[in-house]
Amino acid sequence: MDWNSVKIFLAIVDQGTLAAAAKILAVSNSTVYRRLDDFEAKLGRLFDRDNGLCQLTELGQQLLVQARSIENSFDTIERRLAGRDVRPQGVVKLTAPSSFSYRHLPRHLAEFNRLYPQIQIELLVTNSELNMSNRQADVALRVTHSPPEHLVGREICKIKWAVYASESYLAEHPGITDIHSLSEQRLIGAAASLKQYPAFSYLERKFPDNIVQRSDDLIAMAMLALSGNGLAFLPDDLAMPGLRRLFDYPVASDNALWILTHADLRKVQRISLLMNYLAAALK
Repeated sequence: MDWNSVKIFLAIVDQGTLAAAAKILAVSNSTVYRRLDDFEAKLGRLFDRDNGLCQLTELGQQLLVQARSIENSFDTIERRLAGRDVRPQGVVKLTAPSSFSYRHLPRHLAEFNRLYPQIQIELLVTNSELNMSNRQADVALRVTHSPPEHLVGREICKIKWAVYASESYLAEHPGITDIHSLSEQRLIGAAASLKQYPAFSYLERKFPDNIVQRSDDLIAMAMLALSGNGLAFLPDDLAMPGLRRLFDYPVASDNALWILTHADLRKVQRISLLMNYLAAALK
C-alpha cells in the first residue's frame, strides 16, 4: 500500500474536506483529488462526498483502522531516527499561543537565532493542541495545569491574573482598589467558550449589568481596555504599555506555563537547546 496515498486518506478523514486536507499537507487540491481517485480505483469507494464534505463509507471505516496503525508505525520510526540527531542545526517546529507568539517570543527567538544560526524555528501560532506524535510540532509552549502524559518537559513559571485599565479610563474612574470596586465600573467580559472560565463566569454571575463589551479572545480584551472601554481581566503575560495593573484578580487561579516535547525527541540537540533557552528566557 502506498504510504503517500494513506497519508492523504488520513488527512481527509481528519480535516473533513479535500481542500482542507490539501492545505494541511501543503500540496495542491488537484494532487489530493488525483491521489484519492487513484486510491479508490484500486480499493473501492472510501468516501461519500456531499457539498464538499467527505464521509467515510463502510469500506473507508475498515481501512481507517489499518491506516492508523500504519501511521503510528511511521511516526514512531521518524521520531526515533530524529532522536539520534545530535547536531545543533536544522528545523524546529515550535507551537505557542497567540499571546506569547505576538508579544514575547519574537525578541527571544531573534536572540536564539544569533546564538544558533544553523537552527531554523518554524513558529506555529495556535491556542489549540497540535499532534506532537506525528511531529506537527516538535516543541510546545502551553498554558496548562495538566500536560499530556506522553509529553515531557517542565513548568516554566506561574502567571497571575489581574485587573487592568487604561490611563484614560482611570482618569475618569479613580479609586479602583479591589474587587469590591467592580460594581461601579464598566467591565469587559467574555464570549463563546471563554465565558466558562472562572475569571469570566464570576463576572456574569456578580456584575452582568456592568459588562459593556465581550470578546472570545484575551488579546482583543486587552486592546478593548487600552481603548478605554472598561476594565479587563487578564493573565499578566498580556500586560502591555498603556494598561495599568490595578490589583490581583483572585477569582482566576494562576496559569502554569509549560514547555513540552515528545519523549523520543528530548535528546535531539536543537530541540533541547531551544527548550532550555526558552525556559530560562521566559522564567
